[in-house]
Amino acid sequence: MKEKTKEKPEEKEKSIREEKEVTESTEEIIKEAEITEEEKQMDELTEEIEKLKAEKEELKNLLLRKAAEFENYKRRSEADFAQIIKYAAEPIILKILSVFDDFERSISHIEEENNFNSTKEGLKLLFEKFNKTLNDIQIKKINSKGTLFDVNLHDALMQQVDDSIPENTVIEEIEPGYMYKDKVIRHSKVIVSKHSDEEPVIENNSENFSNNDNNEVE
Repeated sequence: MKEKTKEKPEEKEKSIREEKEVTESTEEIIKEAEITEEEKQMDELTEEIEKLKAEKEELKNLLLRKAAEFENYKRRSEADFAQIIKYAAEPIILKILSVFDDFERSISHIEEENNFNSTKEGLKLLFEKFNKTLNDIQIKKINSKGTLFDVNLHDALMQQVDDSIPENTVIEEIEPGYMYKDKVIRHSKVIVSKHSDEEPVIENNSENFSNNDNNEVE
């Protein structure tokens, strides 16, 4: 058998030194690789942050533009609405002016001789035209006489004894009432029936028979 050749001390030391150098070199490579990966991640994060900042700024500017546009729209809408409210009665006025013109023409001929019959007929036509105008703008007269008293429609001025009809029936209409669309704009001023076995009611007893003139019909 051959004997193992003994490693010389200087060769052993060299071998250890080389092994150490290889280990250190490997550790440096690993460390550099780790640093490079961290730098890469940091660069990616920095890029993402910058991107988010840019998106945030873009959204902020968009929000400011939309807010400004909405404020301008709001101002325009308020101005348009104010104009609509200001001239809301214009269609009604135009219809009434048509009747007014007819009245004016009739009055200009009222002094003519033998004009009674034509004036009479003219007034009838004007009344019919004005009544139609009121209907066109949804103003209607409340038919009260002969109906039961209703606080939503009537304002009782007094009660009058009448045993021939049911109690609280409208006997007489002193002043007609009117409705605009579904709202009472003027209550009918009426005289209401009562039976003779009751105490008379003082005139203008609005506490018992009438509501505020602005009440709407239920």
